[in-house]
Amino acid sequence: MPRRQPKHLLLYFGACPASQTLYNKYMTIKVLLLVLFSYLLGAVPTGYLIARKAMGIDIRQHGSGNPGAANVYRTVGKWAGITTFLIDGLKGFIPTCLALHIFPGSYWPAILCGTIAILGHMWTVYLKFRGGKGVATSAGVFAALLPIPTGLAFAAFVICVALWGRISIGSIVACIILPLASFFIGKHPLAVDLMALAIAILVIYKHIPNIKRLLAKKELAFEDGAKKRQHEHQ
Repeated sequence: MPRRQPKHLLLYFGACPASQTLYNKYMTIKVLLLVLFSYLLGAVPTGYLIARKAMGIDIRQHGSGNPGAANVYRTVGKWAGITTFLIDGLKGFIPTCLALHIFPGSYWPAILCGTIAILGHMWTVYLKFRGGKGVATSAGVFAALLPIPTGLAFAAFVICVALWGRISIGSIVACIILPLASFFIGKHPLAVDLMALAIAILVIYKHIPNIKRLLAKKELAFEDGAKKRQHEHQ
């Protein structure tokens, strides 16, 4: 549970109404700056930048057209995909942890910053608001807020990918497991549970094209793009 707000700030601003108003403005500015930071960090197009650096390509014009870790893995290679996943996860984890640390008395700043980081990844200003599906960034956010439910969701993700060879299946199943685990495991504020449910629904919504391809049996398989290119050149 978050700690209470440090008393030294309240002592610094004093107890009179004018000082309290100044204190409230100070805290509001801190929240707004952290929200802005969360969006700009979440919006960093990791997959796009890695694909550009590694192969000189626009990842949006290859594979599924999504600038996320899965398409980078299939198009560029295993390590590029893993790196994309880890960095995208940190984009959610860092602002959420910062909010928990800076505002120890409340979950709301962390919920707000985590949500904004995810939305920044999905609708990034750097790529004309065409971003990824938010799986890795969401995992980073909930690793900070709900470590045990997130671990269970990640385990389900790994098992599904291993069984069916489709990252989209693992992502969708993880989105189902996360809010269920959040509601039934551990003691979390209801707001965090509802956030997990809302983000899960949003991520599944972003996977509608994948669901359509799965039903049509046309979904791309989970494969190392580097090995695939090597095999094609042999």
